[in-house]
Amino acid sequence: MLDAADLRMVDALPASAFSKKPRSAEVAAGSSAVFEAETERAGLKVRWQRAGSDISASDKYSLAAEGTRHTLTVRDVGPADQGSYAVIAGSSKVKFDLKVVDAGKAEPVSAPAPAPTEAPGAPGEAPTSAPEVEAGAPSPEGSSSAAPEGPSAPGDPIGLFVMRPQDGEVTVGGTITFSARVAGASLLKPPVVKWFKGKWVDLSSKVGQHLQLHDSYDRTSKVYLFELRIMDAQTTFAGGYRCEVSTKDKFDSCNFNLTVHEAVGPGDVDLRSTFRRTEGSAGRGQLPLAEGRAGGQQLCPGHGGSEALPRGRRLEAPAEEDVWEILRQAPPSEYERIAFQHGVTDLRGMLKRLKGIKRDEKKSTAFQKKLQPAYQVSKGHKIRLMVELADPDAEVKWLKNGQEIQMSGRYIFESIGAKRTLTISQCSLADDAAYQCAVGGEKCSTELFVKGGPGALRPREGTHRAARPSRSLRLTEPPVLITRPLEDQLVMVGQRVEFECEVSEEGAQVKWLKDGVELTREETFKYRFKKDGQKHHLIINEATLEDAGHYALRTSGGQALAELIVQEKKLEVYQSIADLTVGSKDQAVFKCEVSDENVRGVWLKNGKELVPDSRIKVSHIGRVHKLTIDDVTPADEADYSFVPEGFACNLSAKLHFMEVKIDFVPRQEPPKIHLDCPGRVPDTIVVVAGNKLRLDVPISGDPAPTVIWQKAITKGNKVPAGPAPDASEESGAGDEWVFDKKLLCETEGRVRVETTKDRSIFTVEGAEREDEGVYVVTVKNPVGEDQVSLTVKVIDVPDAPAAPEISKVGEDSCTVCWEPPAYDGGQPVLGYILERKKKKSYRWMRLNFDLLRELSHEARRMIEGVIYEMRVYAVNAVGMSRPSPASQPFMPIGPPSEPTHLAVEDISDTTVSLKWRPPERAGAGGLDGYSVEYRREGSGSAWVSALPGLIERTSLLVKDLPTGARVLFRVRAHNLAGAGPPVTTKEPVTVQELLQRPRLQLPRHLRQTIQKKVGEPVNLLIPFQGKPRPQVTWTKEGQPLAGEEVSIRNSPTDTILFIRAAHRAHSGTYQVTLRVEDMEDKAQLVLQVVDKPSPPQDIQVAEAWGFNVALEWKPPQDDGNTELWGYTVQKADKKTMEWFTVLEHYRRTHCVVSELIIGNSYYFRVFSHNTVGPSDTAATTKEPVLIPRPGITYELPKYKALDFSEAPSFTRPLVNRSVIAGYNTTLCCAVRGSPKPKISWFKNGLDLGKDARFRMFSKQGVLTLEIRKPCPFDGGIYACRATNLEGEAQCECRLEVREKKFHEGWSKDSCPASDTPGFQALGEAQS
Repeated sequence: MLDAADLRMVDALPASAFSKKPRSAEVAAGSSAVFEAETERAGLKVRWQRAGSDISASDKYSLAAEGTRHTLTVRDVGPADQGSYAVIAGSSKVKFDLKVVDAGKAEPVSAPAPAPTEAPGAPGEAPTSAPEVEAGAPSPEGSSSAAPEGPSAPGDPIGLFVMRPQDGEVTVGGTITFSARVAGASLLKPPVVKWFKGKWVDLSSKVGQHLQLHDSYDRTSKVYLFELRIMDAQTTFAGGYRCEVSTKDKFDSCNFNLTVHEAVGPGDVDLRSTFRRTEGSAGRGQLPLAEGRAGGQQLCPGHGGSEALPRGRRLEAPAEEDVWEILRQAPPSEYERIAFQHGVTDLRGMLKRLKGIKRDEKKSTAFQKKLQPAYQVSKGHKIRLMVELADPDAEVKWLKNGQEIQMSGRYIFESIGAKRTLTISQCSLADDAAYQCAVGGEKCSTELFVKGGPGALRPREGTHRAARPSRSLRLTEPPVLITRPLEDQLVMVGQRVEFECEVSEEGAQVKWLKDGVELTREETFKYRFKKDGQKHHLIINEATLEDAGHYALRTSGGQALAELIVQEKKLEVYQSIADLTVGSKDQAVFKCEVSDENVRGVWLKNGKELVPDSRIKVSHIGRVHKLTIDDVTPADEADYSFVPEGFACNLSAKLHFMEVKIDFVPRQEPPKIHLDCPGRVPDTIVVVAGNKLRLDVPISGDPAPTVIWQKAITKGNKVPAGPAPDASEESGAGDEWVFDKKLLCETEGRVRVETTKDRSIFTVEGAEREDEGVYVVTVKNPVGEDQVSLTVKVIDVPDAPAAPEISKVGEDSCTVCWEPPAYDGGQPVLGYILERKKKKSYRWMRLNFDLLRELSHEARRMIEGVIYEMRVYAVNAVGMSRPSPASQPFMPIGPPSEPTHLAVEDISDTTVSLKWRPPERAGAGGLDGYSVEYRREGSGSAWVSALPGLIERTSLLVKDLPTGARVLFRVRAHNLAGAGPPVTTKEPVTVQELLQRPRLQLPRHLRQTIQKKVGEPVNLLIPFQGKPRPQVTWTKEGQPLAGEEVSIRNSPTDTILFIRAAHRAHSGTYQVTLRVEDMEDKAQLVLQVVDKPSPPQDIQVAEAWGFNVALEWKPPQDDGNTELWGYTVQKADKKTMEWFTVLEHYRRTHCVVSELIIGNSYYFRVFSHNTVGPSDTAATTKEPVLIPRPGITYELPKYKALDFSEAPSFTRPLVNRSVIAGYNTTLCCAVRGSPKPKISWFKNGLDLGKDARFRMFSKQGVLTLEIRKPCPFDGGIYACRATNLEGEAQCECRLEVREKKFHEGWSKDSCPASDTPGFQALGEAQS
């Protein structure tokens, strides 16, 4: 069934763009075919297509346009031109066919072909094209008309799409694929693509037999391919679809349509076409003409359609019910069912048309004013339903879901004149139902929607009430639970914020709150609410400082809470540009890194903007901005600056040009290293880890010197210049001595040396920490040598600090402490960055934007009861280190509030009993217990703990208090966070017991005689009052209680007399005495222990006469300590000895037993009864009493024995049968005989008893032989033989088994299974 959501998905069909449409034509080969179309207005762009491809003007095709008239001419028509054509104007598309016949066979067309149904392309509605059943019909396989990939395809993507999915057509049962391509070169993560049908139906949940989703990635072109494949297409799949693609900060979507063709046979009328808009019926509410496909003729029932049919064929209107008449007479609640039965899909168009049809409303004879169609009320509020009757004296019944409503506290009936009112107070979800008011046999109905209830599904504007879901579907749903909570977010001013939460039910009603205040739909200018299945989103496009706070999503089953922190926009410089010194023709690279990857900037040279060219290049990749200058010249020496856009800061550095001085050297010139540094001691060369290090050392000498690079490991920081390895020891003397030197001679690899005639280049690709040290460059030739030491320092980001320590955890704060990193990266640590996250989350949130200089920080604004983790980064001039390991999980917990209702329950000379209630707020950590303290009145005394630890109870007896002292008491609640504030008694308590007169509070049931059965326990509890604690004394008959069977248990407030198993000796009068000093109180209890009585004594038969016997006996010796209720007299026949009760509850000790049978002997017995029950034994007469009958003697009759033996005989013999092979067959006969005869079956004289293919049955003399699936070899003579002691009998029959016969056109392989019931019945019938 369709629901309201489906109705809302149906969009109105657009108006047609054509006033005249081209018709299908049949043209002789070699001639020309002309198709004409007229548009509604001039200036529309018209396209002609053939087989889905656009037609352009050529020698074959001629295109003409004059105002609103457009013409397509196909010259020299041949068989290759036959097929389907289409004309497109705006969103309207009309198809027509061209059929080519031989010149001699062409016949004139008697009537013009019908105009095909227009296929609008509006999103959300299936374009309805004319079904094609001729040779040019579309194949079952379809494909979306996507733009092809090739030279004609656009190179620049539109939004995120490189290629959008296009409209597609498919035949019922076919397959179609829609493709979307997304550019991935600039994406860090794969995009998220969602496919929808209509406006909100997510197709990811519909994947299965008819729908599949695929995605792939082409690494060469860096393009993502997403495909939607629809298989076995149905007519219901037609409609508008949408594809959405989203990345971290971008979003794009596109719409496309799917048209599903279905073939309509000749003479058939498609009822669904009744509701499709056509040119003649759009907007006028008239029934459109049905279109047929027989020979391309138009069928117009009732309007002269017979003349338009070829060869006199006549199409009469189908003998079906008029759908419009049914809808006009039906109530709105039945529209959905009727539309479903008759295949109507355009429900919105149907409702608009029904709106224009006048309805014959019957005037109600019982109601002057009926109920409104629907009412709406908020949960917990009151609603009034009112009708006005024609007869003020008529009786009214109110019904809810068909059940009559009875007046109660929530349902109130009112009658004022002719008005009748039903008032429902405090509406709940159970009141969300259908209500009726019945007067006699007439009813008026309405529906009540309770806001917040599961039934509160209201149709949107423009949707008819018939779209409302069935009332039977509105059931109370279980609570909506939160499956994935909200996550805290920290953003900058102006950034986009999106909170996402997932719940357990799709379409659940939720509320968004900010700091406890609900966010309403009226604030959509600032907040945007989005539902995606079970996911709910709250979106703030541009965050401001006022948006910071706690946001919550509340459902019927819980609440999710998260915090939004909005910081002012600041820019941090992770890596600044540094001064460079380069030589001629070298490359200079200035690089900086900032915190925001979206920030752009301008490079300046001496304060003027630098214009990039072929030698100067500017790049921006992520957070890194780079300026590269190739082939450096002296003119490039200047001050360079980088200025970020939108921020008042700049980064500056200087480019030094290193000149190489070349002097005239004689032919024999000693080697020399030319470095422009004073004192022959070059400055330390600093390089950032990961960057390229290039040491370009100019050299000279004739002949060309040999260059040796060595890395020295020294004890000190620097190694002074020294001699070559083969130099004398005197030349190597210095302030610091060298441990080792590593020769560097590789010409390839990460560390390499390249030497030319005038320079030596030392290169390190991706500098590492191990590359730091002193490098010694030695040049020598036969004339001499030179040596220079270069100090290289590699700086890097600091090492990750150790895991931080958490201390001083409070309700919403904690103190985080950490240690500096073990290695600062060669640069001093500038500060630290702190992050936190929830334990179950994967998202870390930064807590500070300004670097922390200290090694501790107090983190605030956390949610109590949520487990958090912390981590820290170290930052130096190079950048930010890796994060430290996460801290131990911790939970912000606040101490509980003070306990409530502290009161003194009881006081004695040394004890005080206190009681209290738990605190109103226990905190997320729960309660660990309570501590109780006291102190004497006066400011000088200290608080003393009443107990060494904590107690879990809410009451305590404080002992060992000084008598007469005035004491104050206080109680604290404790949890993981510590002790909460105390609650103290308002006034000091005097430790002194008050004197109270003793008083026994004897219960009502103990004031009467207490009866107990023998063996039952006795437990008598008597409460009492008195202070100090009274002394309790029990006596029985004035004597103290003695023995182990009776125990006394006393407490401060009651006394108990307990007997585990009562005996007769425990009966008597008990007295309890309560004494406090010279005051006392007494009470008496009477206990009676009863038992079963003993049997009566000396039972005798006093007299016997006729049918009567007189009995006498004496009362029992023991009555069981209670009154006898009477006697039970029983009798038993001597033959059977079965006892029957004669008298019950008989109180006398003599009786007469009458109605005895003459000739029988009887025993008699008597039981005695009391409150407990009958006696265990009875008094029985010793001798039987005979009831004689004088003069009559009974003689038994004599019978002759009869012989029922009979020889076997068949009452129904076997019958000859002819059956078909392969079907089970039975042979039946009937036999009689006594004793029961033995049955044997034979075939052609052979016994069948041991053959498993035969089953033999015998029931009530009916004999059956079952032959399982006989074959022709099972034919023959079958015999059944019955044998007993009196004789035997036999009957025979002939069984013929015939081969299977097949109907004409059937092969043996295609014949239905032989064991099917239909063929079995056929075989039985033929036999």
